[in-house]
Amino acid sequence: MSELISVIVPIYNIKEYLGRCIDSILAQTYQNIEVLMIDDGSTDGTSELVNKYVLKDSRIRVFHKANGGSSSARNLALREARGQYFSFIDSDDYIEPDMMEKLYQAIQTSGMPIAQGAREEIDEQGKILPDICIPPEKETVYESKEFMRELLLHKGDCSFCTKLTRASLFLDNGFTFPEGKLNEDFHVLVKMLPLIPGIVSIPKRMYHVFYKSGSNTRVVNEDAFSRVYGDNVDNAEMVLGIVDKKYPDLKNTALRFGYYQRLDYLLHIPISRMNKSETQYVNIVTYLRSNVGNIISNKELTKKQKLYLIVLAIMPKGARKAHRLLKKW
Repeated sequence: MSELISVIVPIYNIKEYLGRCIDSILAQTYQNIEVLMIDDGSTDGTSELVNKYVLKDSRIRVFHKANGGSSSARNLALREARGQYFSFIDSDDYIEPDMMEKLYQAIQTSGMPIAQGAREEIDEQGKILPDICIPPEKETVYESKEFMRELLLHKGDCSFCTKLTRASLFLDNGFTFPEGKLNEDFHVLVKMLPLIPGIVSIPKRMYHVFYKSGSNTRVVNEDAFSRVYGDNVDNAEMVLGIVDKKYPDLKNTALRFGYYQRLDYLLHIPISRMNKSETQYVNIVTYLRSNVGNIISNKELTKKQKLYLIVLAIMPKGARKAHRLLKKW
């Protein structure tokens, strides 16, 4: 445990839950850590709480900046971090005391530059939510191509929050998180995968994700439309280019991923915005209409997904209205 781990925590208006997050980090059995608390222009008293934590533990370093989003805060930390490994923790989540120790040990024994643990998802009422990513039954090393396939099939965990990553992967290759975008972890990880042999995954649930109502991807207002759906389509285009160059035998899987992301977009965009003034919407419908044959022949798509894609390509507004009625029934 001689190597320093930099734990990076972007913080914005999270006063109610910040203590639980930071205390869980300070309680790590792996004690050779530094905690970079990046206050991203908080206005609810969080900034004052952040300053108090400096007095609590000498391993904490605090940075205040104008609001620029989570990626902007993370990128500042990447420039300031001193550790040989990076960990990223969201400020409303919390971790188990042995998370850093277990992930560090997995890296040392496997020789992989990235280790990930399993996560548990919890809502505001304390209810455990269904798993988004199913952890392996035992410690497993996934080769990079295999992990890429898992991501493209929506089975793998793209979050850097569940991972411990060798700092040199970021620093030597100039990786930063795209600012002004959502699903930024996927954006970086798929670029990183071709550069590494693989990722080691351990089954223990060590990262606890706390979902608040009104979060970016779990809005309750049917007229709301998170930009994450558009960013996901952009990421699908990007990853298809990576697969073409690095993993050509995964092309059908990457195409399936792109179809799925466009389907997700069309199932969430408000009907009132399904018009010619929405450039990305128009491009998606045009793309699907020109690829109906490929959608039908893609063996990675389910019959239900193919049906939805074809119907939405032919009559997007009508299909959405019918879908909304079916949901109400």
